[in-house]
Amino acid sequence: MNRLPQALKEARSLKNPQSRISKVCYPKREMALQEPWSIAQSDELYRVQRWGQPYFRIGQEGHLHVQPDPTNEVTVDLKELAKGLTERGISLPVLVRFPDILEDRIRSLNEAFRAACAECDYQGGYRGVYPIKVNQQRHLVDEIVERGRPWSFGLEVGSRPELLIALAVLSDDDGFIICNGYKDVAYLETALLGQQLKNRVLIVLERTDELALVLEASERLGLRPTLGIRAKLSSKGVGRWASSSGDRAKFGLTAAEILSVVSTLREREMLDCLELLHFHIGSQVSSITPFKNAIREASHLYTELVSLGAKMGYLDVGGGLAVDYDGSRSDFRGSRNYDLQSYASDIVSGVHEACDRASVAEPVLVSESGRAISAHHSVLLFEAIGQDQVRLGEPEPPKEDEHRLVRELFELWEKVRPKNIQESWHDILQARDEARSLFKFGFLPLPALGRVERLFWHVAERIHENMARVERVPDELNTLHEMLGAIYYCNFSLFQSAPDIWAIDQLFPLMPIHRLQEEPGVKARIADLTCDSDGMIEGFIDAEDVARVLDVHEMRDDEPYILGMFLVGAYQEILGDLHNLFGDTNAVHISVQEDRYEIDHVIRGDRVDEVFHYVQYDPEEMQERVRRRAEKALSGGAMSVAQMRRFLEHYETSLRGYTYLKGRS
Repeated sequence: MNRLPQALKEARSLKNPQSRISKVCYPKREMALQEPWSIAQSDELYRVQRWGQPYFRIGQEGHLHVQPDPTNEVTVDLKELAKGLTERGISLPVLVRFPDILEDRIRSLNEAFRAACAECDYQGGYRGVYPIKVNQQRHLVDEIVERGRPWSFGLEVGSRPELLIALAVLSDDDGFIICNGYKDVAYLETALLGQQLKNRVLIVLERTDELALVLEASERLGLRPTLGIRAKLSSKGVGRWASSSGDRAKFGLTAAEILSVVSTLREREMLDCLELLHFHIGSQVSSITPFKNAIREASHLYTELVSLGAKMGYLDVGGGLAVDYDGSRSDFRGSRNYDLQSYASDIVSGVHEACDRASVAEPVLVSESGRAISAHHSVLLFEAIGQDQVRLGEPEPPKEDEHRLVRELFELWEKVRPKNIQESWHDILQARDEARSLFKFGFLPLPALGRVERLFWHVAERIHENMARVERVPDELNTLHEMLGAIYYCNFSLFQSAPDIWAIDQLFPLMPIHRLQEEPGVKARIADLTCDSDGMIEGFIDAEDVARVLDVHEMRDDEPYILGMFLVGAYQEILGDLHNLFGDTNAVHISVQEDRYEIDHVIRGDRVDEVFHYVQYDPEEMQERVRRRAEKALSGGAMSVAQMRRFLEHYETSLRGYTYLKGRS
């Protein structure tokens, strides 16, 4: 899908940049007055049905609802949930997890492969694993293991600590563990011994030197390993993680290296230990084409390994199953141009054809879909606590002795009309630049510069108002609404709760969770609590391209304004950091029963004293140091007894408190 409007492409092809125009995206004011805002319009504006199906929808009261189990009609009103949590003393920001969504994602993935196998008469079957690295939180992993039990869902680990988790939580005799990542002797011995717990533990060789370590550990322990090979395919993914495959990939063995492994195992009479072929073409693969190419190459490699005498039995297609974050159903980086069933069908049919052609038994198919399993189940709720917005109204007329530029800008403000908005824009830019230059060289006093800059925004505001009354808006004015837009300051840390926005410009659906029956009249950027200029969200999902502002409502003094960030269940929690010492948020687990929902778990967010321990401070020692300084201030007359008591109470209470602000909710 091409994500630029056709009109914009046509405008960019014009030779004269001053005359480039694109279709106006501003609704006519008269139309807005005639037709009241509807819930359907909010649904379309925030694209809820696009990215949210089948879990999210807007209720008739204008609140966003979650239906965690699509087979159960019970929904959770997020606005009422936020209210109920705060009444229980669970402050925002809060991460709300819905384990029923996890179960539905696991069920949907397994049913898609089951249907694909039935259609092709595929005999090998399917077995999924959850890559722990995507989100290692204990309650989440426990839920995945429990809810994946009917499908014998396994775990993929990429380190020895993750292997220790997998061995502890997979209590069934047929536990299935894929071991990836860098491996030392301790990692390998733990994996080999873990086989004795009646787990199926497959050690995937990702570097050539790992084979010698495995063989030595195997001989030392007297245990035969179950091995896999990660192939470095020539087929590549797309997008940010395309480098996960190809000649320069970090992990994987080339064809020559695979042959060397086969030769070594044959010499040791251990070729029957080689049971799995694995590949990975990257995370968030937005197009189905790279999967088709990789499956074609990997399937042939699998049949060749069988012909060389390897036992085989498993083909692991890795991760990459994308999440449609923006709902565009395209090959844009934040979307995907395929559905779950077509993904499963293309994998199954590709392997089936290769095995049939080579007369090789079909392997058990394994996938490591982490993002697609966990992204949907988490919602971050947070409150807007302040705003900064340009609201000027009518300017004060200039006095006779005021600077020429002040008088010129006021005249421009009076003369702005729909027909001259582009000319007016050029004129005020020139006037502002001239004023700044004069000030820089000492020819314009500060009060005059202040008047010029304020009048600049007065005229810009009037230009923006007139843009709603023209059919076609000059291209250079299409970002004026961003310049005049508000900043909504919100009680959360982007670096803690959504670090991928800062790190890789990831898009997450973000919207108010209430007042959706009202027309949002403000265009805003979202700022977090951190004192970092990067703690700002300036990219939002949109129908055509990335929007630079979010449509929000005017904040009210008598009601908290709550927003939600969605599809944040993959990577965000585990990658979050302590910028400005904002710690983990409160988290709750919500499950649905036959006619209601219940709060299963409450995981309290970090207290200030807990965060201090992370950075090697002793809160008790800090408190004692401050007490001694307060005593010194008291004895010196700088502080009264009442002030000292109040100060120390505040200090102690703050040490035991939530790292985030106290909002109105």
